[in-house]
Amino acid sequence: VSWITTTLRSQDERAAYFNETTVLLQNYLIMAATARSQNAMQRKYKKDLESGAADAGKDPIEFIRATCLSRGASGIRGLARAFQIIDDDGSKTLNLQEFTNGLKDFGIYFDSSDEYKRVFDLFDTSGDGLIDFDEFLRKLRPPMSKTRINLIRRAFSKLDSDKSGVVTHEDLKAYDVRQHPKYQNGEWDREQVLKEFLAAFETPGEADGEVTWDEFINYYAGVSASIDTDAYFTVMMMKAWKL
Repeated sequence: VSWITTTLRSQDERAAYFNETTVLLQNYLIMAATARSQNAMQRKYKKDLESGAADAGKDPIEFIRATCLSRGASGIRGLARAFQIIDDDGSKTLNLQEFTNGLKDFGIYFDSSDEYKRVFDLFDTSGDGLIDFDEFLRKLRPPMSKTRINLIRRAFSKLDSDKSGVVTHEDLKAYDVRQHPKYQNGEWDREQVLKEFLAAFETPGEADGEVTWDEFINYYAGVSASIDTDAYFTVMMMKAWKL
């Protein structure tokens, strides 16, 4: 403090210094909080799978959800990506065989063909023998209260500085990465830090440096499912994003 007072003699200089320092700290806290949320969520779902809390026989949808989210917040989108790969005709729908193959390719197994059919029917809400990708993602996404969705929307709006509906590196140009450990030790440059930050929200295999609202809410739906109360989720979001 004495150094600041001596070196930065004018009140305006001191105010500018503290403002810059505050922004640096806030930007780093957002990035750090994102990583911590991801790790906590993965631990929670791995524990559920190991303990049997997410049981394939009792609740197959929760079992699929837990398997996806134990791999990270983008795990659900990763499964959707696996389905897209086997969707040869580009119809954005799956029949029973494609659904079964997609689950197996992603490492999700049930005991018999009858079990796969039972799970398929849970997602085939229209009863036409096909699962729509969007229908699948909506069903698999952990449910959230309006309070949580509103907070997630506010965080996304804060990131989406140009209000285009997509977050890119350009939206993050005001974010100073100098407090990131890998930037400080020279391992990453600014672009790498921002790329890693955006990649946390993106779909595996489809990382393009852009984060859509769908990807953002899917990420936080996974985080939300590991937090019991709206009050705690609110505190977490308000602190992480300075809402």
